[in-house]
Amino acid sequence: MQAYVDSSQRFAPEENTLVARRAAFLRACRDCTPPVPEGWHIDDINLEGLRLRCYRPGGAVPESGWPTVLYVHGGGWDLGNLDTHDWFAYALAQRARMAIVAVEYRLAPEYSYPAPLQDCLKAWMALRNGEVDANLSRMALMVAGDSAGGTLAAGLCRALLDGGQPQPLGQLLVYPVLTARPDLPSMQEHARAPMMTVAGLKQSLQGFLPNEAERNDPCAMPLEADDFAGLAPALVIVARIDPLCDHGIAYAAALTKHGVPAEVWVGEGMVHSSLRAFGVAEIERAWAHLSTQLLRWANG
Repeated sequence: MQAYVDSSQRFAPEENTLVARRAAFLRACRDCTPPVPEGWHIDDINLEGLRLRCYRPGGAVPESGWPTVLYVHGGGWDLGNLDTHDWFAYALAQRARMAIVAVEYRLAPEYSYPAPLQDCLKAWMALRNGEVDANLSRMALMVAGDSAGGTLAAGLCRALLDGGQPQPLGQLLVYPVLTARPDLPSMQEHARAPMMTVAGLKQSLQGFLPNEAERNDPCAMPLEADDFAGLAPALVIVARIDPLCDHGIAYAAALTKHGVPAEVWVGEGMVHSSLRAFGVAEIERAWAHLSTQLLRWANG
C-alpha cells in the first residue's frame, strides 16, 4: 500500500490549477488501468449530449439481457471522465460477467449540484427504458460508485425513492462521501491521511455544494436523511486509513436500523482511492467481495 501511495505522488499536478489537476488525475488513473478485457464489446454512446460508455461481455446474451451496473466515477466531483475510470470496468470485467455502463456526468465547479445527479438519473432512466443497448437487461440493474461517485450512487437511490421509482437491485459504494459534517471520528483521526485529507475534501465540497443549505439535502449528502427504509440493499467498502471511513460505516448502520440489508467491509491498511492498487492482498479481497456481491444481486 505504501508503494501505491509513493507511486501516486509521481502524478502530482505541475501547478495548482483545475486543468493541471485534471490532467494529472488522468495520468495517475491510466497508470493503474488493467489491460482491456479480451472479447468484450466497448462502445461510447451519446445520450442527448450525455456521454456513456458501455462495456459488455462477448458470447451469447442471456435471454433477459445482461445484468448491468451503472458505474459513477470518483474524483471529487471535479475530476474524472470516461477515460480516467476504465480501470474500474476492466477490473470488474475480469471478475464478473455482467455489463457496466459508465456515465460522464457534468463536473463541478462548472456544474455544481444537482447537475451531476441529474445526469446520473438520466443515465439510469435510459437503462430502465432500454435506450442504451438492446442487449442489456432493463430489470437486473445495480448502481456502483467510488468516492464522489459513491455519493452520487447513493443520492441516485434516494432520488428514485423520493420519486416513487423502483430501486436498483443493490448499491455498491466504495469509500463514499455521505455527509458534509466534520464530526465523525475518522474525520479527526485521519484528517491528513494519504490520498485524501479533510482540507482536500472541503475544497471539493465547495465546488459540488457551494450552497451550504443544500448540504442538508439527502439526495446530495445521503447520511442527512431521517428515514432509510425502502432504499436498495447495500455493500459499502471503506478504507480504514481514510477520513471517510466512518461515513460508510454510519450509512450501513442507518440502512440496517431501518430494515435495509446492508454490509460494511472495512479494508484494513487501505487508503482512499486504493481500489486501483491491484495486486495488494487486501485490495484483491475487496475486489473478490464486491464482484461476488454484484453477482448475487444480479442473480437474485
